[in-house]
Amino acid sequence: MKSLSIVGGVLLLISGAMFYYSTDFLLEKITMSHMMGVMGGIGIGLIIGGIVGYISKGSAIREEEKRKQFAQLQRQNKELEKKVESINNDSSSNI
Repeated sequence: MKSLSIVGGVLLLISGAMFYYSTDFLLEKITMSHMMGVMGGIGIGLIIGGIVGYISKGSAIREEEKRKQFAQLQRQNKELEKKVESINNDSSSNI
């Protein structure tokens, strides 16, 4: 996610520089088409950001579920080892 933010910041700086070069550094030359371009860029960025966020959240949730299942399996394995050990101790003491 950090690299995505860095790329977004770099692209924002480039677009800002291109915007001021296209208007010869004068705010009077800003037209409606400039504003439409800015709003369109923001909209596309929000859409792409939402998709990337949704995908990364889904993968994080799946990873957390795998960790929980692994911890549960480890607990079950320890319990089974204790049962086997107690059974072995009981059978050796009976002999």
